Amino acid sequence: MRHTPNDDGRRNWQMRMSIFRLGKITSSIWVVGLILVFVVACKREVEDRTDLFPALSPSKLDTGAGKWSPVLLTSPEEFACAAPILTSSPNYKLELLEIKSWQQRLTSEELEQIHYWSAGTVLRWNEILRELVAKYNLPPYQNPDGSYPIPSAANPLAYPLFPFANPPYAARAYAYVSVAQYDAAVAAYHYKSKFQRPRPFVSDPSIKLLVPVVNDFAYPSEEAVISGAAATMLKLLFPGDQEYIEKKLQECLNVRIMVGANTRSETEAGVVLGEAVASKFVNRARNDRASKAVGTPADWKKLSDNVIARGETPWVSLETPPRPPMLPLFGRVIGMLLDTADVIAGRPAPPPAVNSAKFNEELDEVRFYSKNATRERMKIVHFWADGAGTYTPPGHWNAIACEDFVNQKFSEARWARNLALINMAMFDAAICCWDVKNFYFNPRPSQVNPDIKTLTGVPNFPAYTSGHSTFSGAAASVLAYIIPSKSAEYINMADEASKSRLYGAIHYRSDIEVGMEMGKAIGAKAVFRAKNDGADK
Repeated sequence: MRHTPNDDGRRNWQMRMSIFRLGKITSSIWVVGLILVFVVACKREVEDRTDLFPALSPSKLDTGAGKWSPVLLTSPEEFACAAPILTSSPNYKLELLEIKSWQQRLTSEELEQIHYWSAGTVLRWNEILRELVAKYNLPPYQNPDGSYPIPSAANPLAYPLFPFANPPYAARAYAYVSVAQYDAAVAAYHYKSKFQRPRPFVSDPSIKLLVPVVNDFAYPSEEAVISGAAATMLKLLFPGDQEYIEKKLQECLNVRIMVGANTRSETEAGVVLGEAVASKFVNRARNDRASKAVGTPADWKKLSDNVIARGETPWVSLETPPRPPMLPLFGRVIGMLLDTADVIAGRPAPPPAVNSAKFNEELDEVRFYSKNATRERMKIVHFWADGAGTYTPPGHWNAIACEDFVNQKFSEARWARNLALINMAMFDAAICCWDVKNFYFNPRPSQVNPDIKTLTGVPNFPAYTSGHSTFSGAAASVLAYIIPSKSAEYINMADEASKSRLYGAIHYRSDIEVGMEMGKAIGAKAVFRAKNDGADK
């Protein structure tokens, strides 16, 4: 059965897709106006989705999550967590008094914050991340001389804003935030079991518990640990929004106190631990080669020259003026499931040679879809477009996963683990896909045959293989493992996302079929890890 958006959470996605198909940027004024539309649209989407989700009430407590295998941490105790103060101490009693005092004067704004964060800490940080990706997913406008400026992490508030959160950058961001949260959750649950400190409402029955909470142990607050890790990574990835990120962090921490789930020292210890865990990911991110993925003019020319030397037709930008390829060296970034040697070894066979019978057959098929659009195929094209101003194909799959995870009633630890698996797979999918794209540097259909008119924007990078197909194959494979009852639906969704690129006349059949298989193989690597991380025992 074909996947379609539901009447609530995904309706806004379709509305945004229609907005983003407005066409090509023609003036700097238009860019500024579009930025405002994107920010308002993505903010509205997050707000609308908020009302859909009930308070998190896990069906399985996962109290043994402290024994699950982390990704980067050598052990859950790699970073120390100081022992909590005694519950009989005067300072602890003051902390209990703070909770009771706060509960007596809750404002309407604070009640809204409680409603928002009670749906799940991992969920909400994922939404915040998607919001930031959409906000920054804007290609820079050209300079007067026809060159294109490059966003600078050293000056993130200057135009063009840093980062340009395109699909590869976004896939990397989703992975770093998710995996840091997962390792932080493992450390948090380990120390919770070690210290076995009771919840505030257990220590003082006069404290009201305003939301469902796992009545296990309180120190350190797992929500604070997860949030400390998430905020640290987001500040690195989106340095221009540090004030907003810090505001959301403090809001989350205050909610844990307001609802009677944690004392202040429990949240403070959690943030310290989460930030310590994230520091390891920050160091990794600064050395994973992503900062060099833009390449240089010499690199761009070499990619084209290599194709010409093989007797093939190289990809060229169809924008005016021509724009450099998007992150052509991203295939050299260090992934989380595969190393660089694995990426090269797994590189698929070349696409059909231009002017070969197979190539012409596939080109004719693209032309057919270009000339014979149907309402149903157009609906599919627009639903999966995920272009500029959206939270990208990886973000689309995060949104799908989050909606389904809410229904599964996962614990915070399992939320973190499952999103980490999906996003590690899509990060490595981005690396493998961009390696293939820029190794073969294959032209888009509308470059070879200008008679082909696309039904959506033409991405500014080579055709083979399809990023949508690779991302979708990877994500669907992991989701099918996590929620096996929906495995057929996920595979059908991935197939539809993949075919949307053929229907939109921007990819050949080889692009989508090889991309899908490559994505599935990468997803299988994540599933293998999942089967051995201890979470399903």
